[in-house]
Amino acid sequence: MAQRGAQTAFVWSDDLPRYDFGPGHPMAPIRLSLTRDLVRALEIPGVTEVGVAAVDDARLATVHAPAFIQAVRAGALGVTNERFGVGTEENPVFPEIHVAARRIVGSTLEAAQQVWTGANSHAVSIAGGMHHAMPDRASGFCVYNDVGVSIQWLLENGANRVAYVDLDAHHGDGVQTMFWDDPRVLTISIHESGVTLFPGTGFPGDLGGPNALGSAVNVALPARTGGAAWLRAVEAITVPLVAEFAPDVLVSQHGADSHGNDQLTNLRVSVDHQLAAARLMRDLAREYAGDRWVATGGGGYTVVEVVPRVWAGLTAISAGMDPDLGAELPQAWRRDVESSLRLPAPQFWGDGTGGSFTPFASGYDPADDVDRAIMATRTAVFPLNGIDPQY
Repeated sequence: MAQRGAQTAFVWSDDLPRYDFGPGHPMAPIRLSLTRDLVRALEIPGVTEVGVAAVDDARLATVHAPAFIQAVRAGALGVTNERFGVGTEENPVFPEIHVAARRIVGSTLEAAQQVWTGANSHAVSIAGGMHHAMPDRASGFCVYNDVGVSIQWLLENGANRVAYVDLDAHHGDGVQTMFWDDPRVLTISIHESGVTLFPGTGFPGDLGGPNALGSAVNVALPARTGGAAWLRAVEAITVPLVAEFAPDVLVSQHGADSHGNDQLTNLRVSVDHQLAAARLMRDLAREYAGDRWVATGGGGYTVVEVVPRVWAGLTAISAGMDPDLGAELPQAWRRDVESSLRLPAPQFWGDGTGGSFTPFASGYDPADDVDRAIMATRTAVFPLNGIDPQY
């Protein structure tokens, strides 16, 4: 690989918001434009905007069934196909469905290529994180799985081990499925329990295929888990496993839908704690993955108040800046938001909660619901990875 640079690549194309399921759909594409505008207004040192990689159907077919790709292409002509999840209430068809979904794949693929070739140490693809897309089916607002395609590209181009950490409120089921029996890929998902939230999967006993037992890791958190407890779970699971796995590159998904104001989920995680988790991912990449870090967006349906702060903050953290959570966001950005949308813009980086938590190593509380969820996963997975779950 080439010598790595010290900057962060922010992958962007003005066409990325054309991934648009129409008025009233929860995944409003304006969340991307608002984030990019905030990143620009912040003028973060060390961030370089780069374009989207070209992706053809052959690249999609490294993780997706050709028949599914053809069904998506037909969806652009208005043809629905529920067998492939095309034209459902979650994933309605629209004229650019194939091209726009493929463009999102190109965003995360470019991020992976930037990091792996050494052009930049870190890269952020806010349009990416379509983690529900299955090999043969669109699911959960996700048509093509940009994360899966990009991890597969990394494996094909010399990566021996890739760690994937999914911080979305929903289980990262599509990525897990694609690498279920591949010991080269460690998939970790910390999410609201499938008992109370789509897609209804991702439990501690889901461990990976026979050739990769222990490579799939799932923490199923109870509804209404707060930020400090959520971050305790993230730290308790990811740090020991990533340290032991020693990946060549860390890929993380930062769905902002764990926030307490999100309309589709039941977690209560502040912006402050989400950005603390981003810092943890940055530190893990630096210490255990050769400082190679690819970060994506994901879910997030409070599109003005929450998403831009989380993903612009993720970009800043990727570039080595720790945002002052008490600082005001740029006035020009707030003015533009309020003028164009007729909605109040968030004033400050954080929610005022702070991003602190009590590390799991301080002691396990069997009376605590979140601690029990953490220990269930550690007990199921850690021994398969040579780690003592009780440490």
